[in-house]
Amino acid sequence: MKRKTFISLMAVMAAAGVLQLSGCSSRSSAAAGSTAGSGSASSAASGASADRLEAARQRGTLIVAMEGAWSPWNYHDDTDTLVGYDVEVSRAIAEYMGLEPEYVEGEWDGLFAGLDAGRYDIVCNGVEVTEEREKSYDFSEPYAYIHTALAVRSDNTDITSFEDLAGKTTANSIASTYMTLAESYGAEVLGVDTLDETIQMLLSGRVDATLNADVSFYDYLNVHPDAQFKIVAQTPDASHVCIPVKNDGNSDTLLAAINEAIESLRADGTLTEISEKYFGSDIATEA
Repeated sequence: MKRKTFISLMAVMAAAGVLQLSGCSSRSSAAAGSTAGSGSASSAASGASADRLEAARQRGTLIVAMEGAWSPWNYHDDTDTLVGYDVEVSRAIAEYMGLEPEYVEGEWDGLFAGLDAGRYDIVCNGVEVTEEREKSYDFSEPYAYIHTALAVRSDNTDITSFEDLAGKTTANSIASTYMTLAESYGAEVLGVDTLDETIQMLLSGRVDATLNADVSFYDYLNVHPDAQFKIVAQTPDASHVCIPVKNDGNSDTLLAAINEAIESLRADGTLTEISEKYFGSDIATEA
């Protein structure tokens, strides 16, 4: 969730007749890497029954799926260039592996549908590891550690903890960890697509609260210092942000290569440098 104009996707692959998520707006990922076209998605899909690392090496690209709508994780800047923590981390991983990053943007739930279908090699979108997700995907080593924060309007005195969400309404991305957590405390959750939309719903009184990564709220307040909302609680333990891959037995070597890249980038300070650039603090190191 995230700072950008809403991106709506779903382009039909001309050559293969396979549905692929790609930007329908005029935005291009070329400035951040290479644009993921129908041919690349077809190549990824054709490699679904083969070793994914070898398939990526044959293409020369690592196909990376993300929303492109969640500042400062991945978003479009004033020049419409795809930038953000996820973008630079995935680019560094791809380059470490000797590959070019190829970006495809889509809505949150569509990212995992594309991963399941073999259209993407990885999803790099601030994905938190949960027990439910571990049933369907294998996860890399963490490249970030975050806390989930609870935000309300500045004049709200009724909600001061997650327990106070019972019977209240929140707005969050469908199937996100934030939606699941809010529902676990008894809240009714309205599905949204961007952080901007969520906060506007909060400020207008359409919802009582919202949940998101603490660093995303801090970034929003840094850009919009007059925004009338506050953080009233956050989870005590940090969540692990990792890269999911399809766990069908064909991604083992790909995952090993990604882990090697992450550990190298952590050791040489690259992850910390990128983190401080976008968050103003080191979220790449577990506190």
